[in-house]
Amino acid sequence: MEKFIQAAINEAQIGLKEGGIPIGSVLVHQNKIIGRGHNHRVQKGSAILHGEMDALENAGRQPASVYSECTLYTTLSPCSMCSGTILLYKIPKVVIGENHTFLGEEELLKERGVEVIVLDNEECKRLMKNFIEAKPELWNEDIGEK
Repeated sequence: MEKFIQAAINEAQIGLKEGGIPIGSVLVHQNKIIGRGHNHRVQKGSAILHGEMDALENAGRQPASVYSECTLYTTLSPCSMCSGTILLYKIPKVVIGENHTFLGEEELLKERGVEVIVLDNEECKRLMKNFIEAKPELWNEDIGEK
């Protein structure tokens, strides 16, 4: 589990270096990363490329049988859009780096049978804390605050 959350953290750090929001994710199937991504809202001017969405996009088209055996690792609790996609593709397990900065739709995921594990990872919390302090307007834009 540690190597996969570290891969998600590495993706978040890439996004930060690119001038974006430091949220990263990896999709794992049979102990192998099949998709990795990070938030691209700034870099690509995208309304939907959150870290989880980018990892799924980069995994490419997969059969339902693959998604049903995957674990999604993400540095931050998934928002409504990303949680909806997790449910749509019936991904059974989500491992979250931290949910103090933002509490997404974890309860919805649990209610729908998804196993949700929150690691409370210090590096994930530090990445977000430093980013929000440096660029609060960008963070507020990403989470829909005024």
